[in-house]
Amino acid sequence: PHSDPNANIHSMDEFVAMDRRVEVLIVDTNTCNDPSITHLDLSSFKCLRVFKVGDYSFPYVGEVNVVELEKLERVVIGEHCFMKKKRYDEPKHFYLKSCEKVKELKIGCYSLFPKSQEASGHLEKEKR
Repeated sequence: PHSDPNANIHSMDEFVAMDRRVEVLIVDTNTCNDPSITHLDLSSFKCLRVFKVGDYSFPYVGEVNVVELEKLERVVIGEHCFMKKKRYDEPKHFYLKSCEKVKELKIGCYSLFPKSQEASGHLEKEKR
């Protein structure tokens, strides 16, 4: 996998230090692969318009919360993200909720779940 030249996140330290008013978060390929990172919550990024994750990132994260981001328009997750290699039996949860401006949601192959019906059971988009 190749690095994304537009990425502004190359490590979990950069993610944690990122200004919460940022509009675009692009996580580089093969990033945030520390076993201690098991949960990802984007709810504090209230100005976020775009969240993009490069391939092979966040393998140990079991729950992703993308909730109440009123400005969010795009979520793009690369391949093999939020999934440990060959561990497709572990439950993963991805919540997209109260993000009414989202126009694009792309989840790459072998990310979150190997079966689309399982992913759809944990993918929630509410309209008020």
